[in-house]
Amino acid sequence: MRERDNKPGSAAPDSPVRVSQNLVGGLSLVAIAALALWLLRDLDAGSLTAMGSALMPRVLAVGLGILGALVAASSFFHRGLVLERLPLRGPTLVILAIATFAATIRPLSLGSVSLPGFGLIVAAPLSIVICGFATRDARLRELVILALSLTPACMLLFGDLLNLTIPMLPDSIMALFPDGWSQKAMLRASAAAMLAVAAVLFFSSTRSDVGDARKKD
Repeated sequence: MRERDNKPGSAAPDSPVRVSQNLVGGLSLVAIAALALWLLRDLDAGSLTAMGSALMPRVLAVGLGILGALVAASSFFHRGLVLERLPLRGPTLVILAIATFAATIRPLSLGSVSLPGFGLIVAAPLSIVICGFATRDARLRELVILALSLTPACMLLFGDLLNLTIPMLPDSIMALFPDGWSQKAMLRASAAAMLAVAAVLFFSSTRSDVGDARKKD
C-alpha cells in the first residue's frame, strides 16, 4: 500500500484542486499593479527631466505587473508548491499599512470624517511599523529603527533630490522652524533628526543585547 505524500506545500492525492502558489502569487501581483495604475490615472507623470508625482509609482507598478506575469507563467512550466491554507495575518496587516499610508500622507475627507495630512514623515513610519508586524517574529524596537532610517532616506530622495510634489512635513512641524527657513532646509533638518534618533535607538539596543548575552554566559 503506497504511503501518502504529506510534505508541506503538497496536496493530498485525493484533493480535487491543485493550484500552484506561483500562479496565485503572480496573478495577485498583476492585480495590484493594475489597481495602482488605475489609481494613478489622473496624476501627471512628467518626463525624465521634470519628473511628476506619478512617474516613479507608474514605473514601479509596471515592473510589478511584469514580474507578476512572469511568476504566473512559470507555474505552467515548472511544478511548484501547491497552495495551502492562506494565513490572514500577513495580507491583512499589509493592506492595513497601505490604507494607513493613503489616509495619513494627504488630507482625507470621508463624509463627515476628515483627517489632516501628516506628510511622509508620519505616514511612512506608521506604514512600515504596521507592515512589519505581518510576521510573528517582528520586534517593535527593530521596526521603529527601520522606519526612522528608511523614512528620511525617502524624504531626501523624493523631496530633496528629485523634487517630487509629495507632502513631506505637516504644517505643525513646519511651524516649529524659524522664519526664513526654506522647505528643503526644514526637510534636511527633519531627516537628520530622525536619523539621529534611529542611531541612538540602534546603539542602545545593541548594548542591551550585548549585556543580556554576557549575563547568559
